[in-house]
Amino acid sequence: MSKDNIYILGIESSCDDTSASVICNGKVLSNVVANQEVHAKYGGVVPELASRAHQQNIVPVVQLAIEQAGITKHDLKAIAFTRGPGLMGSLLVGTSFAKSLALGLNIPLIDVNHMQAHILAHFIKEENSKIPPFPFVCLTISGGHTQIVKITNHFEMEILGETIDDAVGEAFDKSAKILGLPYPGGPLIDKYAQLGNSKAFKFTKPKVGDLEFSFSGLKTGILYFIQKNIKENPDFIKENLHDICASIQYTIIEILMDKLKNTVKQTEIKHIAIAGGVSANSEIRKRLALAEKHWGWTTYIPKFEYTTDNAAMIAIAGYLKYLNNDYSDISITAQARLKVTE
Repeated sequence: MSKDNIYILGIESSCDDTSASVICNGKVLSNVVANQEVHAKYGGVVPELASRAHQQNIVPVVQLAIEQAGITKHDLKAIAFTRGPGLMGSLLVGTSFAKSLALGLNIPLIDVNHMQAHILAHFIKEENSKIPPFPFVCLTISGGHTQIVKITNHFEMEILGETIDDAVGEAFDKSAKILGLPYPGGPLIDKYAQLGNSKAFKFTKPKVGDLEFSFSGLKTGILYFIQKNIKENPDFIKENLHDICASIQYTIIEILMDKLKNTVKQTEIKHIAIAGGVSANSEIRKRLALAEKHWGWTTYIPKFEYTTDNAAMIAIAGYLKYLNNDYSDISITAQARLKVTE
């Protein structure tokens, strides 16, 4: 094994997925994710159950990631872990494990901001991957965040606009709940929307600042719309499910695209990336690809496996920090709330 190989282990435990990944010089060798099925029956993530599941999963997941990478733990140069933001109980499991392992192996510990890692997933080296040049703009969309971030270098980021209430992922999941779809409902709306007419029903877009988002009013509007139509026809959802999903998705994606257009106008930056769990949505991917043709943007769309919470993005962020000798003190603590700029 070459001495020049920098093997970084990434550990991600911010919510309900336990994940470990090994990267070598920026290339992913393994990316193992253990999902927690336990939350589906509760219609959302239960923090106490999540942290217990992390405790059960973390050792086998890390072991499997190291095995799949074809190395031993003694080849590792550093341990990167998610410091925050996320659920405190879940973060503590990953933080404690990472500290113990780094101490045991006597190698550096590197803390990673989960939101920065979503953006830095774009720097994972893959065949045919497009890596965005600085500065670029990233639309970070997930269950907990909706922001437009300007990235000047790997760790210099500025929030240009964000949601003033709910996150976009929440808008998808709550809309799905209103329609009686199981949790998580966002991917199901995407699936059914493919079969529907996106212009069948019209929902009002919120009036907020040029780079701000708001989804609480839209959610309320969808709720009233469904309640009113069910009163007139109890089978309304069943008979129109595909069209309802397509119309909801169309409205949400229109809001996102409008804000991106405003951002390009204001910053004159035409390199546009997306990140976060909702960037797995097929419609936003399609619309961004079209934006290259229509408006001359260059767009950067991550591979599906790097959109939802995963440790490869933690490992790449850790690798970039390692190159800067940016290590953490062993006394570092998890932070449930952390801005992308921190």
